[in-house]
Amino acid sequence: MSTTPAVTDRRQTAGGPEVVLSVRDLNVRFPSESGTVHAVRGVDFDLRAGEVLGIVGESGSGKSVTSMAIMGLLPESARVDGEVVLAGESVLGLSDKQMSRHRGNTISMVFQDPLSSLTPVLSIGQQITDAIGNHHPEMTRQQKEARAAELLTKVGIPSPEERLKNFPHEFSGGMRQRVMIAMAMANDPKVIICDEPTTALDVTVQAQVLELLKVAQRETGAAIVMITHDLGVVAGLADHLVVMYAGRPVERGTTREVFAQPSMPYTMGLIAAVPRLDVSPEHALATIPGQPPNLTQPPLGCPFAPRCPMAAEQCRQEEPVLRPVPGASARDDCSSGDGAALPQVALHSAACLRLEEALRSDPREVYGVERVQPSAIELTTRESRETVLEVEHLSRRFELRSRLLKRRLGVVQAVDDVSFDVREAECFSIVGESGSGKSTTLLEIMELDPPEGSTLHVNGTTVAGSKKRHRAPKELRAGIQMVFQDPTGALSPRQTVFELLAEPMQAQGWEADRISRRVMELIGIVGLQPDHLDRFPNAFSGGQRQRIGIARALALDPKVIVLDEPVSALDVSIQAGVVNLLQRLKSELGLSYVMVAHDLSVVRHISDRVAVMYLGRFVEVGDVEQIYERPRHPYTQALLSAIPVPDPEVESTRTHLVLEGDLPSPTNVPDGCSFRPRCPLYRLLPEEKRRSCQEVEPVLEPLAGEDDVDQRVACHHPADLLSTREAAVN
Repeated sequence: MSTTPAVTDRRQTAGGPEVVLSVRDLNVRFPSESGTVHAVRGVDFDLRAGEVLGIVGESGSGKSVTSMAIMGLLPESARVDGEVVLAGESVLGLSDKQMSRHRGNTISMVFQDPLSSLTPVLSIGQQITDAIGNHHPEMTRQQKEARAAELLTKVGIPSPEERLKNFPHEFSGGMRQRVMIAMAMANDPKVIICDEPTTALDVTVQAQVLELLKVAQRETGAAIVMITHDLGVVAGLADHLVVMYAGRPVERGTTREVFAQPSMPYTMGLIAAVPRLDVSPEHALATIPGQPPNLTQPPLGCPFAPRCPMAAEQCRQEEPVLRPVPGASARDDCSSGDGAALPQVALHSAACLRLEEALRSDPREVYGVERVQPSAIELTTRESRETVLEVEHLSRRFELRSRLLKRRLGVVQAVDDVSFDVREAECFSIVGESGSGKSTTLLEIMELDPPEGSTLHVNGTTVAGSKKRHRAPKELRAGIQMVFQDPTGALSPRQTVFELLAEPMQAQGWEADRISRRVMELIGIVGLQPDHLDRFPNAFSGGQRQRIGIARALALDPKVIVLDEPVSALDVSIQAGVVNLLQRLKSELGLSYVMVAHDLSVVRHISDRVAVMYLGRFVEVGDVEQIYERPRHPYTQALLSAIPVPDPEVESTRTHLVLEGDLPSPTNVPDGCSFRPRCPLYRLLPEEKRRSCQEVEPVLEPLAGEDDVDQRVACHHPADLLSTREAAVN
């Protein structure tokens, strides 16, 4: 039993929703070898029943620490000050045992990685019933199991009674996150905190999870705190928004107000740094220079001043506080516990000493964003450019065998008869869900030893597939290089930047003087400094490490660079710098890219052509603008629909097409069209048209009657998709 008396929330509403979570002057400090880290500095907010509060900011801004402090999950070494009132009770300072009365009951949490959040040795049913029984010991086993099955049904998991017996490793990533949401809903909490719940998921699964969070809110009436770096997610989900920087809020307001009129230069930079799915890339992305401050030393002035393009001398002398944005609306539905009216609270406020000037400024002008100017090569027709990579009938099969009995269990057709070509100064992107065969395609290209029946043409050299494995000559490998998803894992921590960049050239037998000259050229090309050459990778930020990886890939002056999710592990502001760099290198050096990415907004910004992959096959290929504006395959349409747009006004008018289920097992591909079990168009077709989908696998072919459109699709009924899509729009 708690020894802390319940307190009356200072902000009871007069006729409006009650305040279920109130945070005042929250401060969190951690001890470290270099001093005390002031990770959270004076966070304040009120959350009302049924509201969604979005908290955004770069890594290290204090978002997750704030949520962990509210949940009472910080280590004992952390010093937490302030006030947290949950459902009328002050919970800051409660012991772990006392706080456990609230966790999973009054307040629950959905974490970023569901696999590490679920116990691997307990069944899903055991974990859900434990979450229920901890707060309802009076319930019988049958009642708890019935409630667990009901929860799985609500989050869209089929055959719930059977799935309760399964263990976490038997579920996909999306299904595990569904289980986490079911557990969060189990005891009808008043508050659900979601800490990056969709970051590690495919776009289609992300759309499913976001819909489930709306279901959870309707079912429980809970308020939601959504912590994310994805501005598109909060644009479509959040009612109110808090932008955090250096441990404190720097802008807050309704989501519509903040997006429509960002008033803090940091917020302006974040919004302008995000590529948009619904807009053609006429301009480069905004990049925020520098790094967030070290919070072991309190900032003397505005903590954003060293990175702010609008900073003046006064900004370095005085740290600004939140103040109302001129013309902002105010919330006046609040009264104190004794009924006395409280002062109106501005919904939109920002911490900027130059607020009035920022309001009159265009974010693109503030950050010096320039219009993208295509190079001379890019202005030529595609047919007139040199073909630098051609892939013909690429296939890759993997045999599954029992480790114990060495029996053949089946065959996985990871890549099935894929063909494409890439021209000079062109970016060809492959998109699709995890398990569709994208990365396998890249690795088969990089092996430069295709399977029998497949052929590669790399910079004019033909490599035909055979049964025997051959090692490609060094000269051929020099012409095609790769940039990996994780720059930390791709760079040896024991080598300096100079050694990392010099290694590919040493392997090719270059002389020392030539290597030194080329290394200096490379750091200039990717925007690094000469004094960086003697440092090790751990001394750099994620964006700088990715620049090192790009420089290393450029070392041998290749014509083709293979990009495997090159920006997915980066913050939005750092991502923008890398995307701009790749775009600039493509224009200036005439580079060609083959890119795999799950962020279709990034794909539209940098790509010329796109291939959509499903279960090892291309289902749609064509010019990026044609595919984004008029997708002809239902899977393409679903992928594009799943990506949120970072604009609340646009999001409110969009209809999201949420795919049902997960990608089928590649060992059990459905007959006919492999997409049929999940296809929303198939369910709308009359029976006579369904027969072809059930019996015949569609082939990739040009659109009938549209010779002027460079687009191929593997669908029996692309015209039906177009007519249903236009009917939905109208």
